[in-house]
Amino acid sequence: MARLDAADFWQWAYSDFLSNTLRGVLAEYIVAQATGCTHRFRTEWDAYDLLTDDGIKIEVKSAAYLQSWEQERPSEIRFGIGLKRGWDARTNTSASELGRAADVYVFCLFHQQTREKADPLNLEQWTFLVCPAALLNQQFPTQKSL
Repeated sequence: MARLDAADFWQWAYSDFLSNTLRGVLAEYIVAQATGCTHRFRTEWDAYDLLTDDGIKIEVKSAAYLQSWEQERPSEIRFGIGLKRGWDARTNTSASELGRAADVYVFCLFHQQTREKADPLNLEQWTFLVCPAALLNQQFPTQKSL
């Protein structure tokens, strides 16, 4: 074998869209599509997930009732909103103070609860809630999750 095929690798490694990690990346991609941010490649550990052409920083949070593993009951829905010292990929520096680096949070809930019908690529099985970070700062200044 002289060369690996990227599509074969992606299918092998990243086809389980119910897995927490991949579902989160999928949610970021859905929001990137909706906001016109797909022309910038994803940065894994940046202080926020997306940056619009207008300079709006977006943090995308994902949750689901269904998981990849067998479950006795649906998962509790929880979104992390804790204050962090965000790392800026462009400057390779971390913030000196705890805070929320994004301007806007998009909470993405994959709401399908029937495993046989679950299709994370079907946008009708998602609910999206948008919240300004300023409102989170006002209502939940130190809360770690919602």
